[in-house]
Amino acid sequence: MPELPEVEVVRKGLEEILKKEPTLLDIELKRPDLRDPIPLKKLKTLIGQKVRKVERRAKYLLIWTDKGGMLSHLGMTGTWRVAEKGDERLHDHIYLHFSGGLRLAYRDPRRFGIFDFVAADDVAVHPRLKILGPEPLSAEFTGESLWQSLRNKQIALKVAIMDQKIVVGVGNIYASEALFAAKIKPTLPAKKLSLERANLLVKEIRRILAESIKKGGSSISDFAQTSGESGYFQNTFKVYDRAGQPCVVCKQQIKSKVMGGRNTFWCGHCQK
Repeated sequence: MPELPEVEVVRKGLEEILKKEPTLLDIELKRPDLRDPIPLKKLKTLIGQKVRKVERRAKYLLIWTDKGGMLSHLGMTGTWRVAEKGDERLHDHIYLHFSGGLRLAYRDPRRFGIFDFVAADDVAVHPRLKILGPEPLSAEFTGESLWQSLRNKQIALKVAIMDQKIVVGVGNIYASEALFAAKIKPTLPAKKLSLERANLLVKEIRRILAESIKKGGSSISDFAQTSGESGYFQNTFKVYDRAGQPCVVCKQQIKSKVMGGRNTFWCGHCQK
C-alpha cells in the first residue's frame, strides 16, 4: 500500500500537472464505486471550478477548488496519470476532464481506493479526516508530543506509531526502518519509551520520510508516480523485507514477526 512518501510524491506530480489552474469540465466514472460508493452528485457541484491547489492529509490527496475538493485515497494499487485521448486502460475507473484538453485517469486494479467529496469548510469534521493525528513532517509532531501520547499505551511501539490517531502516514515500511535507525526494538511496550528515545525516534521518522520522498518513494508492488516512473527508496531498505538476511551493521540475521497484522522486521542485536 502506498504510504506517506508515495502519496506525497503523487501530490507533487499532480500539483505540477495542475499548476495552471485548469477548469474541471466533467467527472466520468466507469463504475459507481471503489472501496465505497462514489458521491457523484456532490462531486459534480465542482464542475466549472478552477483547481486551486493539491494538498495531502495523511494518505489522502485533496484536489481543491473554491467550492470544495475531491478526496482521493490510492488504496493498495491506485495511480493517477495524464491520459491523452486513446490512452484508455483496463481498470481505469475515473476520468477527470479539464480545460485545455487535459484528462486525468485514476486506475486501480484492486479497487481499494477512495474517491470522495469534501466541502470547503468541512476538513476538520469530515468523517475520513477528523480522527487523524499530526503530520510527521510538521512542527506539531515532536518527541514530547509522541512521548505524551504513548504514556498509557500497553501495545508494542511499532504498532503504536502506525496508529493514525497518534501520528499519520508512518506505515509498515517506514515504521520498521525508523525504529532500526533509532536502535529501538519494535516490540518495546509503547509506554516504556523514554522522552530521550522519543526525540530520537521522531528525528529518524522525519529523516527517513524526507529521504524517501526525495527518492520518489518505494515501489515494491504497483506504486508509480504520475509520470509512470517507479520510486527507488526500496533500494536502501535496511531491515524491511530482509528477514533472514544479514544486518547491514552487525551481520546478524534480520528477524521478522507479524505485529498488528503486519510483517515487522528488525535486528535483535542492534535494536534494544
